[in-house]
Amino acid sequence: MPKDDGSAIYQIEQVFQVPLDFAFRWCTDYTPEDGKLAGDGHLRRILQKKGRFIVYEDLYDYPEGWFWSRQTVMLHPPNRWTATADGNYRTWDLVYTLSRVDDSTTRFRFWGRRRAVGLGKRNPSQRAMTQELHEMWANYGRAMEGAYRSQRRRRGR
Repeated sequence: MPKDDGSAIYQIEQVFQVPLDFAFRWCTDYTPEDGKLAGDGHLRRILQKKGRFIVYEDLYDYPEGWFWSRQTVMLHPPNRWTATADGNYRTWDLVYTLSRVDDSTTRFRFWGRRRAVGLGKRNPSQRAMTQELHEMWANYGRAMEGAYRSQRRRRGR
């Protein structure tokens, strides 16, 4: 019988009004500005970007203290990337997948296994974590769609 490691699985799905190739490039071009785009203002430091391998750290300032995590990302072009995140409150195993709906629309799927560790308490409820992930990716989606429209306008000149 498998040992219960206290992990919880979270999944979301969203649709973005951008082509798949643009979505993949945009989603996997990690920058220090990502916290602002997510809407939560976390600080991001890119430690390494080499080929299909990316390492970055995020730092959140919460009333109960600093929340830190380091993500190690592997890109699997043209439509998938995976990551592990280790932090002082939790760890994640993550899978991100994009699929083409049509020439200008892409479906995004997120799957994550979260374990509370160290300072972390138990995992958030499915409802609370799913809502948080939806909001974060809706913010990213709006920024991505804006970037795509802006790029098309520049090309149209």
